[in-house]
Amino acid sequence: MAGLYFWFDPARVSFFPPCPFRFLTGLDCPGCGSQRCFHQLMHGNLRQAYHHNPLLVASLPYVLTGLVLEYTPLRKSQAGFHQRFYGKTASLIVLGIVLIYWIGRNVV
Repeated sequence: MAGLYFWFDPARVSFFPPCPFRFLTGLDCPGCGSQRCFHQLMHGNLRQAYHHNPLLVASLPYVLTGLVLEYTPLRKSQAGFHQRFYGKTASLIVLGIVLIYWIGRNVV
């Protein structure tokens, strides 16, 4: 699937699915622009990627750290860090950030 996003620009081809929330409401969801953002990231265009979905670009260090902690031996040696930054409280904070972003991108 990632190869499709590398070779085909979602801004130029029509076979990528549109956002159902935007289709139904005319408003952007938190993920709107993520396909175009992902394409730009795969080509090293950080500025363009940020233009399409700033939250996705800003969250990359957090997500990548979580993946490393989840799928490497560091999970056992860094269990406290993992729990603190990826546990229930952290998940609620992330949800709050996503909701604020969702509202903010439709108000501005």
